[in-house]
Amino acid sequence: MTDPNLAIIVLAAGQGTRMKSSTPKLLHELAGAPIVSHVLATAEALDPSVVLAVVRHERDRVSDVITAAVPHAVIIDQDHVPGTGRAVEQAIHDLPDGFTGEVLVLNGDVPLLDADTLRDLVERHRSSGAAATVLSSVVQDASGYGRIVRVSDGAFDRIVEHNDATAAELAIDEINAGIYVFGVGALRDQLANLSTDNAQGEKYLTDVIELLRRAGSDVSAVPVTDSWKAEGINDRAQLSEAAARLNALIVRGWQLNGVTVQDPATTWIDLTVTLQNDVTILPGTQLKGATTVARDAVVGPDTTLVDCEVGEGATVKRTDATLAVIGARASVGPFSYLRPGAVLDENGKIGTFVEVKNSHIGAGSKVPHLSYIGDTTIGRRVNLGAGAITANYDDLAKHRTEIGDEVHTGSHNVFVAPVRIGDGAKTGAGAVVRKDVPAGALALSVAPQRNIEGWVEKNRPGTGAAGVAAQARSAQKADDGTQGQDG
Repeated sequence: MTDPNLAIIVLAAGQGTRMKSSTPKLLHELAGAPIVSHVLATAEALDPSVVLAVVRHERDRVSDVITAAVPHAVIIDQDHVPGTGRAVEQAIHDLPDGFTGEVLVLNGDVPLLDADTLRDLVERHRSSGAAATVLSSVVQDASGYGRIVRVSDGAFDRIVEHNDATAAELAIDEINAGIYVFGVGALRDQLANLSTDNAQGEKYLTDVIELLRRAGSDVSAVPVTDSWKAEGINDRAQLSEAAARLNALIVRGWQLNGVTVQDPATTWIDLTVTLQNDVTILPGTQLKGATTVARDAVVGPDTTLVDCEVGEGATVKRTDATLAVIGARASVGPFSYLRPGAVLDENGKIGTFVEVKNSHIGAGSKVPHLSYIGDTTIGRRVNLGAGAITANYDDLAKHRTEIGDEVHTGSHNVFVAPVRIGDGAKTGAGAVVRKDVPAGALALSVAPQRNIEGWVEKNRPGTGAAGVAAQARSAQKADDGTQGQDG
């Protein structure tokens, strides 16, 4: 149920220059979703009365992602005054009328914080009666972070920035994680007192904590249980570290839910992937987007599936597939390439070095080797010989090939679309099929074979081929002469 006394502000206005990217920092992906989408999903899990997101850099791109993740989010445009304090100052003006509860402030670049941690933070804030509660973190290397200074009984005293800390304060390993819960009244009062009178000319949210303490208000600090949960992402190295940690959690979650992952270190699974019990994932596999894999299927090794459906008991080996459907007990690979619109029905096979695009391959049908199947409908129990090509493009438009049930084709066939092969028909090796083939017919492309004697010696004199051909011809003449004498 919605918590009417909780509002959440997500700070998403920063530029993220350390990413060195034309893509805004918050839109870089983590486990298949933008960084900020993870923060928004956690915020939604707390069921707040309102989610407010403050944007500025690449405003439209960031806002589009926020709205897609939380359609009812209120978008706040930060003005020319920089700083987190100014962002929160603007956001509270859009709180619901009469709101008297707590405001949870989240950073859009801290994607691994979970809802349970934040729920506990809010509950401890409420039970403490403090004007504000700071989420803190105990880290091995606190360099560059603001330290949490406590008094002798362990109560919160203040936050001291790294550059302002004494030697004793620099030894403190508890830092400010930049996540806060405020009583809305105390927050409003002190935001009005913020100043830009500092080296950066910014309004800092941390100054609200100092102002509250000067006013005699209680502030508490609650350490997060695992420091990595509160780590922000500022550059691509930190992005990869967060991705690896999140992926390890995702993989372990699936393992505990009945999925065999043979090598977690080389297996990557997006949060949006769905796996059933008794799926086996082999090394070097990436499952991305809305991919679903049914029970008893085996995927991998060295396979990438993007937005694919894999049926029960299917096997997919060394394959790259996007927007493809693989039926129950079907077999794909090794070295197959399935492009969007590829559909393989139950018990079918797409084999070695086969590319399939926008084609439907019927139940029990096989495309075993070295083939390209594009814009094609293949019926049931069809077997295409090695080297089959459905030539779907005439330099102006794409055309379809239709192959009926129980069709068996010879090796190295080319089907020039648009063309239809009737049920039960067969084709000979090397056939180039340009006309429809009636049901039950045999299609052949037959031309008399001509052998031009001596062509190589005449046209390629001095080559190795000419030399061995001359020797073979001489040996054959000698052998013919011996046979003549024996006769």
